[in-house]
Amino acid sequence: MTRDEFRRLAQNLLLVDGATGSNLMAMGMPRGVCTEAWVLEHKEVLQRLQRAFIEAGSRVIYAPTFGANRCNLAKHGLENQIREMNLTLAGFSREIATDGVLVAGDISPTGRMMQPMGDMTYEKAFEIYQEQVRYLAEAGVDLLAVETMYQIEETMAAIDAAHSVCDLPILCTVTVEADGSIFTGGNATEAAMSFEAAGADAVGVNCSVGPDQLVSVIRNIREHVTVPVIAKPNAGMPQIDDSGKAVYSMGAEEFARYMRDLVEAGASIIGGCCGTTPEYIRAVAEMLKKVGLDN
Repeated sequence: MTRDEFRRLAQNLLLVDGATGSNLMAMGMPRGVCTEAWVLEHKEVLQRLQRAFIEAGSRVIYAPTFGANRCNLAKHGLENQIREMNLTLAGFSREIATDGVLVAGDISPTGRMMQPMGDMTYEKAFEIYQEQVRYLAEAGVDLLAVETMYQIEETMAAIDAAHSVCDLPILCTVTVEADGSIFTGGNATEAAMSFEAAGADAVGVNCSVGPDQLVSVIRNIREHVTVPVIAKPNAGMPQIDDSGKAVYSMGAEEFARYMRDLVEAGASIIGGCCGTTPEYIRAVAEMLKKVGLDN
């Protein structure tokens, strides 16, 4: 997909998918494993989940490549398998993407802090992202999703790296507190403006909090950028039960009601993050239809 094609598509509301990690754990993935390696051995589980999202109304699914960069894979001794993993994992999603459904190559933080808080430099981050983007483009993804970012400079390195490799549309989202602040400094609005200036095709927030806490954050972003705004929140705030599992506080219908508020605040690319199952995406799709916002 070209960036011009994406801009035309994003003129209307675009419903993307829900959570991958929390759903895979509910479907049998053990805690503490390398998600990407586990998915390689459980293709049918990943595809069952993504088919459910498509049936619920998702027009974009995120390939299970979230942690498939060299820095993250090195923690599991898998850095030499990076090309194979990105091509294969993106291929799993492409296999089941029906007509009209797009596949996003999912890109995550490296997990290392940028200088001066840590030892990661812009140049090194650029190289890490450039490598993964090259393989995702080779795999034939339709767009790139740089998500759950918490360092503005690292995200800028990812955007610049993507532009150096391909002309795929780039979606960028940061994870924030309810007031819009970013863990390492700055806020969602400042980040969104920087990402747009760097060439991102859509900007916004994902993860961290529920949709009920993001209305002012989304409204502020919408007032300061011209590209589409993304809202992909969690299913409310999680509580840890006696077995150590995260239990999310918001049900699907409530989630959908608050997602309408985010649409009215200016979000036009919407979906869910941690705790959101296909049931949540279906509820959002039904909400959009009821209020005449579906396409």
